[in-house]
Amino acid sequence: MTEVQIKQFSFQETALATISDELIVDYPTVYLLNNQKEVYIGETVALKNRIKQHLKNPARKQLVDVRVLSHQAFNQSATYNIETKLINYFLADEKYLLQNKSQTAQSVTHNYYNKNFFDDIVFSDIWRKLLQAGFVNHSADQIENKDIYKLSPFKQLSTEQLELKTTIIERCETHINDAKPFVFFIKGEAGVGKSIILSAVFNQLQELSQTKNSPLYQTTNRLLVNHGEMLKTYLKIASQVKSLKKNNFKKPTTFINEMKQHQTKADIVLVDEAHLLLSRPDRFNGFQEQNQLEEIIKHSKITIVVYDDKQVLKLKSYWDDTKLAQLNVDYTTEAPYVLKNQFRMKANDTVINWIDAFVKREILPLPTDENFDFKVFNDAQQLFERIKEKNGAGGLARMVSTFDYQHKKDGATYYVEEGAFKLPWNIVDKETWAERNTSINEVGSIYTVQGFDLNYVGVILGPSVSYDEETGALKIITAHYADTGAFSGKEGFADVEAIKEQIILNSINVLMKRGIHGLYIYASDPALRARLAKR
Repeated sequence: MTEVQIKQFSFQETALATISDELIVDYPTVYLLNNQKEVYIGETVALKNRIKQHLKNPARKQLVDVRVLSHQAFNQSATYNIETKLINYFLADEKYLLQNKSQTAQSVTHNYYNKNFFDDIVFSDIWRKLLQAGFVNHSADQIENKDIYKLSPFKQLSTEQLELKTTIIERCETHINDAKPFVFFIKGEAGVGKSIILSAVFNQLQELSQTKNSPLYQTTNRLLVNHGEMLKTYLKIASQVKSLKKNNFKKPTTFINEMKQHQTKADIVLVDEAHLLLSRPDRFNGFQEQNQLEEIIKHSKITIVVYDDKQVLKLKSYWDDTKLAQLNVDYTTEAPYVLKNQFRMKANDTVINWIDAFVKREILPLPTDENFDFKVFNDAQQLFERIKEKNGAGGLARMVSTFDYQHKKDGATYYVEEGAFKLPWNIVDKETWAERNTSINEVGSIYTVQGFDLNYVGVILGPSVSYDEETGALKIITAHYADTGAFSGKEGFADVEAIKEQIILNSINVLMKRGIHGLYIYASDPALRARLAKR
């Protein structure tokens, strides 16, 4: 088969007369329209007619060039696939502002004849040529390691994800004029794609808010996220997508205070990582009311809440189904939508089941998986050497640890030390932690990696995670947990110690489910290390 051909024309009607190549005129094609700052990406089976339509579109008026991608084996499934992939790559490349809208990602992810050829070989050829021409800035490997790529609102969705996205939009259109608030809960464990769905939903909501014939026209919508690292990624996306604005994305306390100050309500509010919301007053974070979720619902017509009670990490953010049922606000709701399919980890069920059992204190025999590298190390330095090797090969391999090592917010550098192993600990910067090249020589915490993907993760189980030889089960020693803020606000809990232990187990679950291709474990506690070695 021939290689992909890329031909360039001026974005003018006079240039259409010069287009005569059969592969361009009579075959499906992918095309790029751009000026120095913006780009539009499309696919068509009738290029000349489509370009004429674009020339009449005011949004395209400032674009100056057309690049047409052709191949003798192109079919419409292939060009649709390549168009969608290019949109996601251009978003993460961050050279151009995207003019595309989410309608390009309405179709569910599907297979078609020879998909691997187009998805891998042909697309790699396209991106390599664009990179060589200086039209884009980053290699494919660099693109796919970026969080902005993984959280792109233009991603093709699975059947389950697309169903949920459609359901959310329908609920918003149905309930936007209700007399009392409507709340829709979405529950899903780590790695099921909760944030990807929210990103896609919010982008479409913002487009519908600008569409005159939509029931959601001129709605004021916000996406709230309490995780500082995740907020950085959403803001990056907003800077690259024309339908989004940075002020669409807020931290919960900022949103609540703004609504109170202006005595107003937002129309639709999406809450990502709602298990991080405060469930009691917290002066340190400037929150004086009783419950952040309650305040968000009071100041929104519609609230879409995404949470995972297995990722609760603080007493002052303690959530369970009982706590949700006790919200002191009158609203309409329905049964939570539960997401189940794991998308992050390319591991078989035996690996996932091992982690799930471990965070329930049961240590199963170590599973094997040809497609997922799962190993236990007796030496933390040896684990780090493996992580450095994987990072050198494909990037995005990092060390993380349970919060069992001293850390203060005083600007000083603190360390994780285990034998010969010693690295700086829990450093937060303006740049997303995992994407900083220097973080390969650091140890991250739940606060730097929650919600993010790594290719390979090395997890240090600190002194709070032990083994009880009498019971043969995992033993949690809360006195060794160094995240003192996690245990503040004990009032009102019947069994505080049990909740503390669950918070540490939740943190282990978060850390172990970060790696796409591999998980490596080192236990600080000698008894646990010996038990893992035997298993």
